[in-house]
Amino acid sequence: MAIRAVVFDIGGILELSAPEGFDPVDQKWAARWGLEPVELNGRLRDIWARGAIGLITEAEVVAGIAEGTGTSVAEAEGFMSDIWTVYLGTPNAELTAYFEGLHQRYLTGLISNSFVGAREREAALYRYPEMTDDIVYSHECGIAKPDPRIYQLACERLDVRPDEVVYLDDVERCVAGAAAIGMHAVHYSATATAMAEIDALLAAYPGGGRD
Repeated sequence: MAIRAVVFDIGGILELSAPEGFDPVDQKWAARWGLEPVELNGRLRDIWARGAIGLITEAEVVAGIAEGTGTSVAEAEGFMSDIWTVYLGTPNAELTAYFEGLHQRYLTGLISNSFVGAREREAALYRYPEMTDDIVYSHECGIAKPDPRIYQLACERLDVRPDEVVYLDDVERCVAGAAAIGMHAVHYSATATAMAEIDALLAAYPGGGRD
């Protein structure tokens, strides 16, 4: 058996967010709208869930936020602008360069529990389509990790078996989901450690999808 493909998660891997995550955004806008953050999240829970698997458009997200918070579309757009800033985070330059380097020899892919609108923003900011063979977004395929179907879909689109794939994710349940279908799953905790673990797997199962 040889490794033919390397697949990464995006958020928390190639894109790094501040430790406090979306909390400051929720606090800012909840206060502005006279709500508690927990109440704001409760009102928007269905919108977030539907947007994550592509059941609503970006325009419907904004309209739903405006309706759910009793505010204007302009206010809802401002809120979403802040959400996207946190969502997109900052680049993990070292790991991104490593991933790009792998693409020279291996098939590469990305799997993301995403939100409607993510592909366009990430393509513009991070150039992912230029550095990988395929990207599976939950909002486009309607399946979210750790559902085994999303990992299987990624394998099908790369034309590889699960045991020919190294997969990297920072969320334990998503790592477990990949391992459950037979991928060589690595749990990300730090960039240097992740690269070392991946390199060890590539050395243990030499191959390459571009041979």
